[in-house]
Amino acid sequence: MDLPEPIVKLYPYQKRWILDESRFLAGMWARQTGKSFGSAAKIVLDCREHDKATWVTISSGERQVKELMSKVKFHGELTGMAISWAEERYSYELPSGERDEYKVVEARFRNESRILGIPANPDTARGYTANVYLDEFSVHKASRELWAAVFPVISREGLRLMVTFTPKGKQNKAYEVWQNDIFTKHRVDIYQAVEQGCPHDIELLRAAIDDPDLWAQEYELVFLDEATAWLPYELLNECEHDRAGDPAIAGTGPFYVGMDIGRRRDLTVIWVIEQVGDVFWTREVVELRKASFSEQDQELDRVMAQYNPVRVCMDQTGMGEKPVEDAKRRHGDYKVEGVLFTGPVKLDLATGIRRKFEDRQIRIPRDRKVRDDLHSVKKVTTSSGNIRFDAERSGDSHADRFWTLALALHAAGASTEPRIRFLEAA
Repeated sequence: MDLPEPIVKLYPYQKRWILDESRFLAGMWARQTGKSFGSAAKIVLDCREHDKATWVTISSGERQVKELMSKVKFHGELTGMAISWAEERYSYELPSGERDEYKVVEARFRNESRILGIPANPDTARGYTANVYLDEFSVHKASRELWAAVFPVISREGLRLMVTFTPKGKQNKAYEVWQNDIFTKHRVDIYQAVEQGCPHDIELLRAAIDDPDLWAQEYELVFLDEATAWLPYELLNECEHDRAGDPAIAGTGPFYVGMDIGRRRDLTVIWVIEQVGDVFWTREVVELRKASFSEQDQELDRVMAQYNPVRVCMDQTGMGEKPVEDAKRRHGDYKVEGVLFTGPVKLDLATGIRRKFEDRQIRIPRDRKVRDDLHSVKKVTTSSGNIRFDAERSGDSHADRFWTLALALHAAGASTEPRIRFLEAA
């Protein structure tokens, strides 16, 4: 595709976007860096290149449709392509039986190509055979249902799907698209945009927004969960290994064990690590759901017999008092340590686990449940300046795997650093 003479200024990252002819294309750009303007230009130029081409552009609402199509009109007139514009209203039946309506804005070109702008709704997106552009996809409601309706639209060979967005957490389809290796990806944060000519005053904007999380999300393109997570996915991904979590390849140790005790709602987790040089390899992760204390004792005894760990650290908080006492009686005070989860203790445990990930001194299984559980813990500073660690409950886990691994690493530290052996003492 040849770009027209530069009547309007395009930044280098916009030019790369326009010239990319990949069938599946995803762009994650900072706010107000010209992603819709560049995408509208790309679509108009594609219509100029191909007779009878059809593009369906889907925006989050009618106002956004109007804004995007105004950019389409600008580029259409600039290239001499646009010959007619039309707006039509359609109605459809809601699941409740009521009827709703939506407006379609259409641009037609003299080579019989056309561009339609419609609001995001699974019901409005069906029935087309066309190229598709999802504008600001991260803010579309019911994004997964919309995806299911849209994807068949581009099934025919040669039709293209283009997605742009600024991240809004991971609870939407845009995040999943960004993880999909089928898509060719263009990432433009505020620093890259300014470096390539976009006229923003970074320090002024940062001071004015006065919110580190929003700055990270809207301008640095950090999925907000990543901005607040104690263990970001990037750290977790770099410490995952296919061989981690396989008991069959365990060596001769030394081994260390963490155990977090649950009964009704939470998991009971036993995490076994082996120190190999300066790296702690996961050898086994045992998960027990609604297991009796007797069953938990039996599983711990099995782990003790199989690995003969140097030390075991167990959560002694609440219902953990008796299991810890019983484990000490069976295996000895010198080998079993109970840990009370006070605020200072949790801070020390969380700091220890993060340090191991930052130093790449831990290996964990490639397991989505493990990864998401470890990622779920967030550091929160209260209004009084105290630090606590919170995690959303996911199924039957409340960061149980996170704290169990932290206990296992604490066991390794406690065996060589007596200063943290009795953290619970006050």
